Amino acid sequence: MTNSPVSVVRNDGVHTITLDDGKANALSPNNQAAINAALDDAESDGAAIVLAGRPGLLSGGFDLKVLQAGGVDAVNMLRGGFQLSHRLLSFPRPVVIACTGHAVAMGCFLLLSCDTSVAAAGAFRLVANEVAIGMTMPNPALALLRNRLTPAAYQRSAILAEPFSPDAALAAGFVDQVVEPDLVLSTAQSAAAALATGLNPEAHLATKLRTRKGLLDALLAGIESDFPVRSH
Repeated sequence: MTNSPVSVVRNDGVHTITLDDGKANALSPNNQAAINAALDDAESDGAAIVLAGRPGLLSGGFDLKVLQAGGVDAVNMLRGGFQLSHRLLSFPRPVVIACTGHAVAMGCFLLLSCDTSVAAAGAFRLVANEVAIGMTMPNPALALLRNRLTPAAYQRSAILAEPFSPDAALAAGFVDQVVEPDLVLSTAQSAAAALATGLNPEAHLATKLRTRKGLLDALLAGIESDFPVRSH
């Protein structure tokens, strides 16, 4: 894909999918499409995936210009973002997210849509800031937060828009490891390679779907209630 915001490196049964649009790494319609195309390739190859941002930033969330314009495009972008979360959570092979820096709003929810995650240490914020910017927290977002966070952190994140440092995010349940920034990608890739070879694919997928049935059902229900299909 020419001038794609996504690059893919294939190695040891792992596809490393890196989002870098040179700006906020927003989960715009274009960037969502690029990630989904990379996931299509990984699924076709039977590969595990590492999803990463550029150094200092995983994603700043949805494209604010599209959101502020409202209408069909905004609804479809929101719908697509949470459909991407559903896809990652039900992906046939292991999914590791390398949180390379800040993760804001939908970037934060994307971080919660994996099998395991590694975050960069440093002065980074992981924050679901919806109520701070005047948006009632969407039901699919609440389902993702509730699934991963401790009860106290869930309340503070959803209702108070509390920003978490990487270390606080580890304690809260947002991420599974915190390492130095220059080790984030390699640590995530090593984890994905180990999972790709160490797990039985059929048992992994069947157990993933069984374990997450309630979450996946809640995501779909929330998507349909909050962001019903609209056309131009």
